[in-house]
Amino acid sequence: MTTPNARRALDDIPVYKPGKPAESDDLKLSSNENPYPPLPGVMEKAAAELARVNRYPDAGTVDLYAALSRAFDLPPERFAASTGSVAVLFSLLTAFCEQGDEIVYAWRSFEAYPIAADLTGARTIRVPLRPDATHDVEAMAAAVTERTRVVLICTPNNPTGPVVTHEELEQFVAAVPDDVIVVVDEAYTEFVRQDDAANGLALAADHPNVVVLRTFSKAFGLAGLRVGYAIAATDVAMTIRKAIAPFAVTDVAQAAAVASLDASEALGERVEAIVAERIRVLAALRDQGWDVPDSQANFVWLPLGDDALDFAAACDPVAVRPFAGDGVRVSIGDPEVNDRFLAVAAEWRS
Repeated sequence: MTTPNARRALDDIPVYKPGKPAESDDLKLSSNENPYPPLPGVMEKAAAELARVNRYPDAGTVDLYAALSRAFDLPPERFAASTGSVAVLFSLLTAFCEQGDEIVYAWRSFEAYPIAADLTGARTIRVPLRPDATHDVEAMAAAVTERTRVVLICTPNNPTGPVVTHEELEQFVAAVPDDVIVVVDEAYTEFVRQDDAANGLALAADHPNVVVLRTFSKAFGLAGLRVGYAIAATDVAMTIRKAIAPFAVTDVAQAAAVASLDASEALGERVEAIVAERIRVLAALRDQGWDVPDSQANFVWLPLGDDALDFAAACDPVAVRPFAGDGVRVSIGDPEVNDRFLAVAAEWRS
């Protein structure tokens, strides 16, 4: 019996592998989730929308675009929202790339990049990270050809944690042609404390080919509701919107996102607590003798190479995220759970 044939572009595309399930949410350090509950006012606003789930969501995502417009002091037309920033990326690549084009990104970086890129049928160009787990921006610029349509820059980089500096990003944008879209994925930007870190929004103000991705999944703690957005030049944002499925952002998710933007004081307190815990965990790992990158996100990276899977198994029941042959990413969770991970890391080094 024959079966329908899928597109050839799917032949080598892996299925996205989620983080390992944990015995409880507290023990799950594998998905870069926020350990805190939703911000004040969020549950009430979201719950109010549950009474009308028999209705379709607002197809124009009007309230969210208005709230983002106020937050960033930009016109609503500069935004494109969908089910997480990764869905926005899928739509962007669908809108701008096709077979014969090229997409450049660093590797290792966000594991959804190869899936999103390869689905377009374009050729993907992976540029290895430097030994210190940072983007080799000069090598990425050299990899851009006349066929390049999009470059993806993840800062802080997932899963390794370091940022691209603003000078590096500025020089990169100046070096590539104006018709190449430079996607600056800032999913973890709220956790950045490095003074010279790249500011994608500042560059987007002067360069219409720069697109900034943001999300409500990490710092805002709305991972389960899936809301992310792009900030782009109006014509680019409108093109991305064309490729986004109708009703992508539910009214429940939209209400929660708007309420989260209104809770900036509580957000700041929680982010500072996570940053302080990240600093503590990094210091403890270095005291144990680990050579770990300077993460500016809500996770740390252990470059374990071929030992990644064995180390992840040793952490059980704490769930961490191994990348076979490369390393292990560990999200910042509750301090007592972080201490359980640190105890395994210390024993591993002994």
